[in-house]
Amino acid sequence: MPLPFPTPAQHDLVVLTNSGPLTRVADDNGNVNGLEHDLAEAFARELGVAVKHVVVPQEEMDAYLARGNYHLAAGWLSPVADRQIQATPPIFQTHDVLAQNDASLPLTELDQLSGKTVHAMAGSRQATNLHRLAKTIPELTVVEVREGDILDLLESLGNSEVELVAMDNNLEDIANQFVPNLRTSLTLSEEQPIVWLLGPHPNPELAARANAFIERIQLDGTLAKLEDRYFGHVRRLNQADVIKFLGEIETTLPDLRKFFYAAEVISGIDWRLIAAVAYHESHWDANATSPTGVRGIMMLTEETADRMKVSNRLNPRESIVAGARYINQLKEMQPDEAREPDRTWLALASYNIGPGHFNAARTIARQLGADPTAWFEMKRILPLLAKPKYYERLKSGRARGGEAVILVENIRSYYDILVRNEPALQSISSKMEKMIGLQGDGPGLKLKR
Repeated sequence: MPLPFPTPAQHDLVVLTNSGPLTRVADDNGNVNGLEHDLAEAFARELGVAVKHVVVPQEEMDAYLARGNYHLAAGWLSPVADRQIQATPPIFQTHDVLAQNDASLPLTELDQLSGKTVHAMAGSRQATNLHRLAKTIPELTVVEVREGDILDLLESLGNSEVELVAMDNNLEDIANQFVPNLRTSLTLSEEQPIVWLLGPHPNPELAARANAFIERIQLDGTLAKLEDRYFGHVRRLNQADVIKFLGEIETTLPDLRKFFYAAEVISGIDWRLIAAVAYHESHWDANATSPTGVRGIMMLTEETADRMKVSNRLNPRESIVAGARYINQLKEMQPDEAREPDRTWLALASYNIGPGHFNAARTIARQLGADPTAWFEMKRILPLLAKPKYYERLKSGRARGGEAVILVENIRSYYDILVRNEPALQSISSKMEKMIGLQGDGPGLKLKR
């Protein structure tokens, strides 16, 4: 029996979904976000209703789809063989690919899968396609993995614990942030659409609203903005960058970790984000100095250091705490309309080029009809600060706004890597406070509760 049409304060929009890097992810504090999650939330806002997300394991999705007690299924899904389960128009296009460790010889023909073992997540589209291929390729063994998620499985590939993995091609850039020795070789399927499934007996009005919503977000830029929010930064770092960073996490970070912990306690900013900024600025070198005179692990200018009451920019603790507090100041300078995570990305761009140049970029944005509170818009505007047509009209003059964009995108990738590899700092005990030296810090270092 179909669910009632979702109506305000009476019937929520029931969304069937699953967890994964392309759908929804919960952070250390239980906050949920993700591309498909945000799309469903946006559709619910358009309907004026709340959302009830029903999260099911991938291997149980088919059974839940058949039951029909949902309004839509949004879990990076393709149309199913059961013609009764209706679908929206395509939201994305995708196909399945074979992932290998780059130390292995690349496979170039499907026939080379004969005698091979390929791993895939249980119940996934990739597993289904592999079983189909196994009917025509002799001795192709398919292993469906039920533990962990696709990134865990790909890390096993990177560690040479498994030889071959089937995955969605849209995951490649994301996975390369965490598994730099991953490479894709064979295409395992034809291109397939990603859709919302509306169940066997969808409400005609709801189906029409969903179809119209998908058409609109593809035309008005909403979909592009959401894609950029989650994946716009993942192509910046190359393999060497990631390998070096992972090595520094093992060798250099342990001696600095307590300073980043202290900076989170004082500023409220996730210590891993502060560490990502520090790495981009100095590669965690406390003695770093640039030709322009910025110094220390957070590469503070002399003016900023004075404002933050830093006595020695080469002292890593002083520099890290001051850098975190300065980021907070820059966040507070952003307009009230700037929401997270954009507010943080905008502040980091300002950290790089300075508030004066950043405010000039905001002026250009307004003149061009762009939204100065949206990172998606400002990453297009900031490079204009290097063009005479624009900077000659500004008091602040020329700036390398394109470098600020690269800085922010790189920091986002470093932060993603740290989030996957380092635990969050949930709470600080008095013993931990003593260890990281919070007592007797002097003026200006107030504990933020």
